Amino acid sequence: MSISTADIKSLREATGAGPLDCKKALQETNGDVDAAIEFLRKKGLASASKKTSREANDGLVTAFISPDGKVGAMVEVNCETDFVARTDDFKNFVASVLKLVVSNPTFTSPEALLAAPSASDAARTNQELMTELIAKLGENMILRRVARFNLDDSGLIDSYIHMGGRVGVLVEATGVALGDSKALAVLHDVALQIAAAAPQFVTIDEVPAAMAEAEKELYRGQMAEEKKPADVKERIIEGKLKKWYTQVVLNEQEFVKDNSLSMTKLLKSHSDNFQIRRFARFELGTN
Repeated sequence: MSISTADIKSLREATGAGPLDCKKALQETNGDVDAAIEFLRKKGLASASKKTSREANDGLVTAFISPDGKVGAMVEVNCETDFVARTDDFKNFVASVLKLVVSNPTFTSPEALLAAPSASDAARTNQELMTELIAKLGENMILRRVARFNLDDSGLIDSYIHMGGRVGVLVEATGVALGDSKALAVLHDVALQIAAAAPQFVTIDEVPAAMAEAEKELYRGQMAEEKKPADVKERIIEGKLKKWYTQVVLNEQEFVKDNSLSMTKLLKSHSDNFQIRRFARFELGTN
């Protein structure tokens, strides 16, 4: 049967598929647009499956904080290139996924989120929409990480997105209230600090003993050939461990805006009750 240019254009607008694929779909379905859309979706599933083994280390990290500062959500969705990450299709998908995380406290894993009905089309799951988007955009996509903080007691949650969505941070603090503008500024500085300095823990007490011992063993190996008394070596090792804590522990780090202050001193300069409870940091292409 004859397929009009208008029909092809309409199908392209509905699916994002190429003109030749649209023409073939309409021919296969005798001009039935709805059937052609389904035909292209099924075709897309097949072509998308070939792309899922490809590396996807670009993409977007985005976050949301509720107006009362009691709910914070953050997601990371990966694609292969910055070009695709900047498309409206990709950004709209990321926004719809984030919306679900905000609205439902059970969506705290990529698996649960992918299996859930989409916020933009309840008839299909996020996995189905993502697969169709892979076919349309021609790149692999991965919903890599999800974080959601919820406060039922005092305190606030803040976020910081760095480098246009390449690094994102959620941070939760006690001893800070919504109307305290100075404390809010400090909390935002803490989020910026986490983005820039990439700590792994809030306090030294959170560092696993096995992890700290592995660092000490590394230093012992480095000093094995040095002709120093054992007690001197141990003091040097403890000094190195203390220096390592300033890299991996948030409260021990130097403040990036003023290296005369540790993060602990920065918080105490505002209030003894101002403490960081937890944080999440996502950086594109890292685990």
